[in-house]
Amino acid sequence: MMYMHDVWVNWFEGEENGYSVCYFHEWRKEDKIELLDQVPLLYITEDLFHYIENDMQDLPKPMLDSIYRRAYTRKGQERSVLEYGAILTDGNDILAIDTIGYQIPVRKSRLIPRQEQMVYDMIKKAKPQSFQFEAGDYEKEYHILSLSPDLVFGLTRRERQLKHLLMMGLDQLRTANNLEELRYWLTEWDPKNYPYIRFMDEDKVWKALYHGVKDGWSPSHEELCAKIVKGQPFLEKMYDIEQGTEESKSKQN
Repeated sequence: MMYMHDVWVNWFEGEENGYSVCYFHEWRKEDKIELLDQVPLLYITEDLFHYIENDMQDLPKPMLDSIYRRAYTRKGQERSVLEYGAILTDGNDILAIDTIGYQIPVRKSRLIPRQEQMVYDMIKKAKPQSFQFEAGDYEKEYHILSLSPDLVFGLTRRERQLKHLLMMGLDQLRTANNLEELRYWLTEWDPKNYPYIRFMDEDKVWKALYHGVKDGWSPSHEELCAKIVKGQPFLEKMYDIEQGTEESKSKQN
């Protein structure tokens, strides 16, 4: 078993998609960075790595058994054991995980560049393990609240967060399925088409709205997001956090 020591991690909790687990260059000063005093390093197959990186499914039992209570965190002089914690690599990318006692990768983190290089150096003479994982039984499903990577490709951390908020707002609209409300928001997005929108049924309006906003990110997306979260305390709070981050970055520059 290979081990790493004094590893800095920035946990992203409950993120099933790898694109939401930010690389070091997108870490923020308000993120809570933790120190792993000791953590096992596993060199695994690409299929298994992608399964863990991009989902929240049970980890293979042989893998869990191999890392059981072998990782420790440190805060000051206090050393605490993690039930299941590890650093994983497929030779192309790296991910730290902590199950917080469950059997799924609840918390995920990237590493700082210097420690990423250490991982690649350590596995040079090793062979990847599959831990009895069969990729043929698994297929990742994407949906409005878990967008396909190509729909967020090239976006910054802030833009990805705001796009997720926008999709949460749209998902609520679809659930309510109020025709007038759907028409209103499609008109906000695409005012030139109002003469046609007022004759569309729920399905056509929804398809036009979703397909209109699902690609990329622009000032029009941001404007729609700001409007759609208004009056919804939870979404508004998340929106304000992203706005605060942007203002703070502007002051620094």
